[in-house]
Amino acid sequence: MQLANVLGTVTATVKHSSLAGAKLLVVQPLMADRTKADGDPQLAIDTVAAGVGDLVMITSDGRLLRDILKSDATPARYSVVALVDDVTVFSSRKQGPTR
Repeated sequence: MQLANVLGTVTATVKHSSLAGAKLLVVQPLMADRTKADGDPQLAIDTVAAGVGDLVMITSDGRLLRDILKSDATPARYSVVALVDDVTVFSSRKQGPTR
């Protein structure tokens, strides 16, 4: 699982049959510091009603995605599985938590 920012939505009138009815989002995976991009933006299936600007948790769990889409085969790789409210990272140094 990885944190990502939602950049936008995708409309596709012609798509793989497993994606019928699925909401597609453009998400930018993030590095652990949550400020730097981790690679290129990706398409993800929205399962939590996320919107542009939301911080979300994505996963590339293929079995979960096949269950969500009720399909044995799908070209989709990522799904949005959580809307993130807050992140607290504790440093290994003797400091307080950082946000």
